[in-house]
Amino acid sequence: MRKEIYITDYNCVTPLGFDVSSNWKALLEGKSGVALHKIIENQEPFYASRIDSEKLNEEFNKFFNSVQKDNQDFTRLEKMFLLSLKPLIEKHPISDETAFILSTTKGNISLLKNQNALPEGVFLSNLAQKIADFFGFKTKPIVVSNACVSGVMAIAVAKNIIQAGKYKDAFVIAGDEISEFVISGFNSFQAIGTEICKPYDKNRDGINIGEATAAVYITSESNKNEKFSFKILGDSAINDANHISGPSRTGDGLFASIKNAMIEAKVPVEKIDFISAHGTATIYNDEMEAIAFNRMELQNVPLNSMKGYYGHCLGASGLLESIISMESALNNILIPSKNFEETGTSQSLNIIKENQPAEIKYILKTASGFGGCNAAIVLEKC
Repeated sequence: MRKEIYITDYNCVTPLGFDVSSNWKALLEGKSGVALHKIIENQEPFYASRIDSEKLNEEFNKFFNSVQKDNQDFTRLEKMFLLSLKPLIEKHPISDETAFILSTTKGNISLLKNQNALPEGVFLSNLAQKIADFFGFKTKPIVVSNACVSGVMAIAVAKNIIQAGKYKDAFVIAGDEISEFVISGFNSFQAIGTEICKPYDKNRDGINIGEATAAVYITSESNKNEKFSFKILGDSAINDANHISGPSRTGDGLFASIKNAMIEAKVPVEKIDFISAHGTATIYNDEMEAIAFNRMELQNVPLNSMKGYYGHCLGASGLLESIISMESALNNILIPSKNFEETGTSQSLNIIKENQPAEIKYILKTASGFGGCNAAIVLEKC
């Protein structure tokens, strides 16, 4: 019999707040971090969800004042990581059998700007090691960098390495920041929307880039003193091998990922209470998801995308959205898929349109990304 694996703590740093409670309050009020920002010189402002740098520095100095005195330098993204992880570290001791997993797509890519040489900090392994060393982790960091499914896959990696007996517990952090490199990349695919993103809507025209960091604590030991506990029942990751940036039009990869995760979880379709979907507001992603969910006969399950609140936070999105889905379950409230008005996919979905009460026990979280990767996990509220 395999070990049961639990998420028992989490935190996040986003444009809507520097902890989970402030984020949840903002979501209940329908607030969004998406706004017009001028990020690149000689380019018009565009819609994005960005953390105020001044507020970020104030928050960082409040909790890490001694670090500044020691002349330790941290990038903007590293400050976000430290802030998201600190409250978890304070409550859960690190041992020789504690894993540290970092999820990101681009990491400190901003360090490349105006550099003639390649900075050491731009390597993801070095970023992970710097955070691990700061908090005193004793094991070698694990980096998960698989496009936009990274956050969901990091949860799955933690679950599987603990079940395999390699570690007893794990801290998982995920994060990315808005940078000129990322913006240029998405622009080259013509994927960035000209308006506020509208996942699954008839008038959607692309993504809004976002930034955030998130952290969770995962363990094989269920502690009755914890405020909450969510069991990770199943996971799966499948590549549809369709195109570097375009998902399979039939949703093959996502369909297979969901199916495998639910088989491992031993949870039938009719027991899923809520789907936290990827929902990027691009034409092909939303259509593919609608097809995959219908193929799995999940079209009647309440579903939302958080991209209208946070934008697309790349490697952080899957972990952040998992946290918000667990908050929904704890508070028995479904959050609407912001900006959705009229169905824009060929197959129908039960998209949440307003705050509504609900008993949520089983959660399906999905993610899809460039390169054809798709991932899914099933969570159970204990």
